Amino acid sequence: MTVLLAALAAGRDRVERCELKDRYVWIKRYRRTGLRLGCHIQGLAARVGGFAMLRPSPLLDIEGMIEREVGQIAAFSAAGFRTPQIVYRGPTVLVLTHLGLPVSKHMGPLRDCDPEAHDQFLVRCAAELGRLHAAGLCHGRPHPRDFAIDDDGFGFLDFEEVPATVMPLATAQARDVWLLFLQVASRAALPQTSARAFAAWKAAAPEDAARALADIMPFFIRFLPMARLMLRLRNGNDLIRFIAATTYLATATQSYP
Repeated sequence: MTVLLAALAAGRDRVERCELKDRYVWIKRYRRTGLRLGCHIQGLAARVGGFAMLRPSPLLDIEGMIEREVGQIAAFSAAGFRTPQIVYRGPTVLVLTHLGLPVSKHMGPLRDCDPEAHDQFLVRCAAELGRLHAAGLCHGRPHPRDFAIDDDGFGFLDFEEVPATVMPLATAQARDVWLLFLQVASRAALPQTSARAFAAWKAAAPEDAARALADIMPFFIRFLPMARLMLRLRNGNDLIRFIAATTYLATATQSYP
């Protein structure tokens, strides 16, 4: 406890690992977000254009941000999903248990030496997201770095977004899929991985989420020509991810009216 108290007093990083006598814990500090102009612009675009999937989660003060994360941890845990447990809660900080390495850390060393194992992690992420959606939940910003895995199984991290508070649940779940496929479609080492991952998600996910995904794809598809032109002019990872995910999902959702 002395080590933890010292780390809480001295640390400055937003997220910091702290080694105790018998385990690791994570210190997560919450800070005022300021104006967040991008979120205001995103919200305005959602209202003017009528695009529900663009609505950002509400801006909250520090107490509200902590309460939101605590509430999401409780909801995921109650539904049977592995989450960090809360060791300590302070006015501006949470101390959370360690769930294992993020999936992205497992993937890194495998891409060149074992592409099948590398891509199986992406498929697992999609399958677990489908299970989450089937339980009536959504993650908000699914990414291999926000999932963890160890000998005890798969777990979910970082619950800072709750899009289902500002849009229908099915839409929030559909947006989850598109956000995850920004990673799946661009990071896959093998050509069949996107199809395998989508099938794994769809096998577990509710039908409403699949239909909502088909409904939101035309919005993203309309930006593909511009994105491809911009990529020819200037290379960029965000453009590559957008094109890869949108191109694949546009085809995968064609069977829905």
